[in-house]
Amino acid sequence: MAVKPDVDAYIAEMGRTVTDYLSTLFANPGRPARLFESMNYSLLGAGKRLRPILCIAAAETFGVGVDKVLPAAAALELVHCYSLIHDDLPIIDNDDLRRGRPTNHKVYGDATALLAGDALLTYAFEQLSQPLGISADKQLQMIHTLAHAAGAYGMVGGQQADILAEHTDGDLELLQFIHVHKTAKLIQASVVIGSLFANASSQELDAVAKYGLSVGLAFQIVDDWLDVAGSEAEIGKPVGSDERLQKLTYPRLVGLEKTRELAESTMQEGVEALTSAGIQAPLLEAIGEYVVRRTR
Repeated sequence: MAVKPDVDAYIAEMGRTVTDYLSTLFANPGRPARLFESMNYSLLGAGKRLRPILCIAAAETFGVGVDKVLPAAAALELVHCYSLIHDDLPIIDNDDLRRGRPTNHKVYGDATALLAGDALLTYAFEQLSQPLGISADKQLQMIHTLAHAAGAYGMVGGQQADILAEHTDGDLELLQFIHVHKTAKLIQASVVIGSLFANASSQELDAVAKYGLSVGLAFQIVDDWLDVAGSEAEIGKPVGSDERLQKLTYPRLVGLEKTRELAESTMQEGVEALTSAGIQAPLLEAIGEYVVRRTR
């Protein structure tokens, strides 16, 4: 029987590794200094680093080491951080706190925050398009995967649907569309990109993609739950912001208890996809469990 990994220790270690790498990206930026300060303010904050960690864990599942994967893992975090800066702006969610600190626009102003997000997004593709020691076909597939997950058919499309659903009754079908596109597709891209560093078969890639989408959806379902039942001290921002914006959420539609049950069952579907494909992935399974039980 495989030894169950210490997922909390792994996440802490890989989080430090990713942050150390990110801290080198804009260490000596030059001008305009304020833009780079704003970028680093959000990029180097106390984030969960879930997307890059999943990218690394997927690669390690297929026998590929951390160092080879770090540029791609960083690209995923760059895209995620850009989205948070833009989400927090007054024209979208108008949030004052992120990760326990004032949001980017509260420190640097709306214009600089907007540009910092733009810069992080574009630099993500500079990271992912540098020589990575893999075939051109695989690298092109990685770039395509990230672009698709981040754009109108993924995160940006989900964000727009989320905005349009505010102050409406909505339904579970619409809510799942929002969460899949706004959150789950980028998490799915993380594990797919990590797996592309290895010689994973098409069947294995399909299974990993199903796992990523399920875990990504479970992650957002838990986020909905935490916005109602979580602690501001732990999640780093005020609870109840979804209710304030009258967003469409799982607790609003099905209640808190059913929301937790949905998170568990959705995550389990992802783990079963790996098992059905014969993939031995105790680390990915443990991260899936972590996603459901997390408190921030």
